[in-house]
Amino acid sequence: MKAVKVQYTVKEEYVEQNKANIEKVMKRLRENPIEGMLYSSYTLDDGQTFVHINMAKNGETLSMLNEVEEFTNFRMALKASEPLNPPKSENLNLVAAGFEV
Repeated sequence: MKAVKVQYTVKEEYVEQNKANIEKVMKRLRENPIEGMLYSSYTLDDGQTFVHINMAKNGETLSMLNEVEEFTNFRMALKASEPLNPPKSENLNLVAAGFEV
């Protein structure tokens, strides 16, 4: 299993637009799921810091998200918004899970 965490902080005035852009990605994934992938997004208590977790059965599956048009649009819009803290990606190393991807 491969897992990646991406965290960034947006400007207060961009929070709602970012949420809307994320929802477009999630809607697309609900309608056309990528088999073997679990993708989710969260905010921290400050409401401006977003955390995305992408878990996939392998690296090839993980990278399939980059082929989703809505995800590309989300990333471009996020970059154009000039986030306070740009996206930082971290690989996560699985210890154990109560589910299978």
